[in-house]
Amino acid sequence: MSENKVLEFYKQFRKNKSALIGLYIVAILILCALLAPVLAPYDPLIQNLGNRLIPPFWAEGGSFAHILGTDDFGRDLLSRIIYGARISLMIGVVSVGISLFFGLIMGACAGYFGGKVDIIIMRIVDIMLSIPAILLAIVIVSILGPDLMNAMIAIGIVGVPTFARIVRASVLAEKEKEYVVASRINGSGNFRLISKVILPNCTTPIIVQATMGFASAVLEAAGLSFLGLGAQPPTPEWGAMLADSLQFITTASWMIVFPGIAIFLTVMGFNLVGDGLMDVLDPKMKDR
Repeated sequence: MSENKVLEFYKQFRKNKSALIGLYIVAILILCALLAPVLAPYDPLIQNLGNRLIPPFWAEGGSFAHILGTDDFGRDLLSRIIYGARISLMIGVVSVGISLFFGLIMGACAGYFGGKVDIIIMRIVDIMLSIPAILLAIVIVSILGPDLMNAMIAIGIVGVPTFARIVRASVLAEKEKEYVVASRINGSGNFRLISKVILPNCTTPIIVQATMGFASAVLEAAGLSFLGLGAQPPTPEWGAMLADSLQFITTASWMIVFPGIAIFLTVMGFNLVGDGLMDVLDPKMKDR
């Protein structure tokens, strides 16, 4: 992408104020993930029972030493939330990467070859889509075992059908166009046509879905961890933090509020960026 195109893209993107807010949220999330050892005032795993259940600094009994308070093991809540941003980004990258990899292969093969290949692949996709995503993820994690990596694999598998359908539709729309026909006449094989000619022209919906997929992955991972099927203690993952703090909902509400806000802002940020990308990258949306 040339410098002029990048500048034009940014100008279009910044017109969408909500998308710009989402971009700032995502930027802060990435910054927290990259600089977690610098930004976090304490080690998120070290326990100090002498400091357990200290409220946020503005509440009675609070302390500036622990701005957002501490949990029932005396661990600094701000530090755990900052390190949780690193885990959330990892969840998004791994899960979306798995979904994108297999979704690209299945969708491209179904759209390009058609016939029986299309029927078989799309029936598999339909079966997967007929099962609620969180239920399918629970089944997969139950088979693999409760673990953060297994949860990411499950979330990635659950997201494959969505990518497959999007890629298939894009390939169907592109494969009969003149540039593809010309490339075929010039002797390009099926693999080259799919990977070098067709797929590079199908990037817009894929990029948008990948951005939205980040939000879904973070939310689903938090749900699995909340159920005890994702990240295991003492991992500072936001969903696991919510599960650990349920018994203190009335006595130490900050233990639930702040991880919940972190999940909300992250999901909202990626969704807003996805909406903004759709407006900018989709020509039909530009004319509205």
